[in-house]
Amino acid sequence: MKLTRYIGKIFDAFSIDIGIDLGTANTLVYVRGKGIVLNEPTIVALNKKTNQLVAIGNDAKTMLGRTPSHIEVVRPLVHGVISDFEVTEEMLAYLITKVRSATRNIIAPRVLIGVPSGITSVEMRAARDAARNAGARDVLLVEEPIAAAIGAKLPIHKPQGSMIIDIGGGTTDIAVISLGGIVTAKNLRIAGDQLNNDIVSYIRDQFKVLIGDKTAEDTKVALASVEENGTGKEMIVRGRDVVTGLPREVVITDGDIREAILGSVNAIVEAARDVIERTPPEVLADVMQRGITLAGGGALIPGFPKLLESVLKIPVIVVPDPLRAVIRGLGTILEQMDTYAEILADKEDDIVPQF
Repeated sequence: MKLTRYIGKIFDAFSIDIGIDLGTANTLVYVRGKGIVLNEPTIVALNKKTNQLVAIGNDAKTMLGRTPSHIEVVRPLVHGVISDFEVTEEMLAYLITKVRSATRNIIAPRVLIGVPSGITSVEMRAARDAARNAGARDVLLVEEPIAAAIGAKLPIHKPQGSMIIDIGGGTTDIAVISLGGIVTAKNLRIAGDQLNNDIVSYIRDQFKVLIGDKTAEDTKVALASVEENGTGKEMIVRGRDVVTGLPREVVITDGDIREAILGSVNAIVEAARDVIERTPPEVLADVMQRGITLAGGGALIPGFPKLLESVLKIPVIVVPDPLRAVIRGLGTILEQMDTYAEILADKEDDIVPQF
C-alpha cells in the first residue's frame, strides 16, 4: 500500500491535472498551469446503425434538429447527472485524449470533476467510473456550489457565511457555505433547459407553432428578462403550425418570454427563500452583510438580480463572467490542491496508477 502511494506521488509529479465542469448544457476543461483549454456543448451525435460517435460538442450542436433518421443527437447528462453512461464515457475520453495530445503527455491525468450538490452516492460513482474508464488515473469530485464560490473568490474557509446561487443548464444549486463546508443547500432541477421548455410550451399554446430546442435557446438569449424595461424587443420565430403542419413564422416579444418563464423564475426565488429560512441566524447575519453571489447562465437574465434583492431583502452580486465561475473554481483547486484537499467530496486513496 505504501509502495502504491509512493508510485502515485511520482505519477502526480509528471502527469497533468485536468478540471472538468461537466455541465448539462456545456462542458469546460481546465488544465493546471495552462487555464481553460476547452469549452464545448455537452452534446453527442450517434450513428444508430453502427453505434459509433459521429460528432461531439460544437460539431454535434450544429446537427441538432437537422439529422437523418439513423443519426441521433443526444445530451448524455440530464439535470447535471449522467443519464447515458456509455455516451458520457465516450465524450470524456474524447476530451481527455484531446488535452493529452495537445500537452503531449503520456501519463494518464488526474481529473477533478464538479458535480451538483445533493447527488446520490450512485450518481457520484457513475461520474467517477465514467472518467476513469475514459482514461483518468485518479478521479476527484467537488460539489459545484463550492467550486463556484471558490471561482467567485468567496472566503469559504473562514468562519463567515457566504451564499451562492448557481443557475446552470440543468440544475440550480443554492448553498450557504462556511468553514469549507455547506451549511444549508438546495438543488433545484429548474434552470436554463427548463426555461427553454417553458418557451417551447408557451409558443405552442399561445401561437399554435411548434419550435425546436435550439430556436427556444436563441429566443431566450435574445429576449429573456424578468422586469419590464420598456425596450419592446421582438424577434421573428419560425416553426411548424400545429394545426396545418405547414411552416409558419410569428413575432415574439420580450413580454411573451417574460410570461413564459415566470413560473420557473418564481420557483428559483422560492427555493432561495427556503434555504435562507433554514440557515442558522449567525450565518444568516454574515450573508446579509456580504450579500448573495449569483453565478451561472441565469445570472445574465436582465432584472433577475434585482428581483432576488426585492424578495429576499439581501444585496445580490453577480460574479464577473458568471458562466465560468465553476471552472475557475476547479482551476483554483487544482493549482492549490493542498489548500483545498479537505473540500473534495469523494477522494479515493490508493489508486493504482494507469498509463
